Amino acid sequence: MSRVCELTGKGPMTGNNVSHANNKTRRRFLPNLNDVTLQSETLGRGVKLRISAYALRSVDHRGGLDKFLAKAKDTELSAAALKVKREIAKARAAQTAQTAEA
Repeated sequence: MSRVCELTGKGPMTGNNVSHANNKTRRRFLPNLNDVTLQSETLGRGVKLRISAYALRSVDHRGGLDKFLAKAKDTELSAAALKVKREIAKARAAQTAQTAEA
């Protein structure tokens, strides 16, 4: 399983461990990933994603998963998140069509 956030695309970074004697050895900085279930208001169900703590804060700040995905770039999203984004767009289009008929 890759260590990449499904919403923001954040992945591992590399750097150095630097000792007191200034010896440098390579290391990896891994993102803080969590398995979460986010609720979609449009779909009316939960969506399981593996996202970073930063992404979770961003979702809350933007007002939920639906609004976050509406503004997110397709290139940053994983295949699963992109599929959910398309489902939400399709459901919203159906809802607006129903309200236009009434």
